[in-house]
Amino acid sequence: MTALARQTPDVAPEPEPQLAAPAGRRRRRRRTEGETRTITSAFERRRAGVRFSRAVLNGALLVFLLVVCLGPILWLAKSAITPTQDTLRQPLALWPHGVDWANLRTAWVDIDLKLYFWNTVVIAAGSWAVQMVVAVTGGYVLAVLRPRGGRIIYGLVLATMFVPAVVLLVPLYLTVLDLPFTHWNLVNTYWGAFLPAGASAFNVALVKRFFDNLPREIIDAARVDGCGDFRLFLYVVLPMSRPVLGVVSVFAVLAAWKDFVWPLVVLPDPAKQPLSVRLPRLAAVTELDVVLAALLISCALPIAFFLVFQRLFLRGGLEGAVKG
Repeated sequence: MTALARQTPDVAPEPEPQLAAPAGRRRRRRRTEGETRTITSAFERRRAGVRFSRAVLNGALLVFLLVVCLGPILWLAKSAITPTQDTLRQPLALWPHGVDWANLRTAWVDIDLKLYFWNTVVIAAGSWAVQMVVAVTGGYVLAVLRPRGGRIIYGLVLATMFVPAVVLLVPLYLTVLDLPFTHWNLVNTYWGAFLPAGASAFNVALVKRFFDNLPREIIDAARVDGCGDFRLFLYVVLPMSRPVLGVVSVFAVLAAWKDFVWPLVVLPDPAKQPLSVRLPRLAAVTELDVVLAALLISCALPIAFFLVFQRLFLRGGLEGAVKG
């Protein structure tokens, strides 16, 4: 028995045969791993007819979006330097009787648009500053410092987003009318127009969500090197937060620029009212071409502001701010 065992060579067990996967499943696996699913397959996109059809469809869609998005702004720019009769008779014609550049000067000087424009700039700048201070410091405390009860505080901040703004209008006006502790009356002042804008739970949540995604290794290394809370905030966190700062800036300035109800309530003096409040009242007693010129001037600064911050807003601002 022992000799027979010595003479028998060791043979490795043969592997069990595996059933081959169906061809359709193999093709589906290769397709999902190698390319993204689209309406047309990679084989169909090699055809000249399919490529031409896709190019025509993409071009038509782009032209449609340009017309829908830029059409009203371009028409406003055209009508702002067009006489009133030409705009009423031929709204889409390109200056049938020439260009009237005097409309811009009339809107800026004769109806005192420069005063209302300056009021709007002051209110928008103050609203931006207040919202940035509250949002950045609140997000830093909740996301980086993480105090005790921070989750409860954050939950209370989010709960305020479910309260409609109209419901808060009367309590907010009474607060501005008689400021707590100081008993100052901020009605008919710029402070009363932009200070309430700082209570923006959306901006706090936006900044807090962005700070949660910052690399904790860098923050811990800065603490090991001796950075206090203030130096950590000023020299470490803020330089890494440019995208979300640009997003909050765009939201704050545009919201303050187009706000109508609160400036109407808190600024009864026409000399201190912004463009959003004065232009509807001036439209009833002003020529159409001058009103359109005033609307063009009022839209110029928000458009320029958005173009300056579009890189931060479109290339990572919202993506980094809401990334989970």
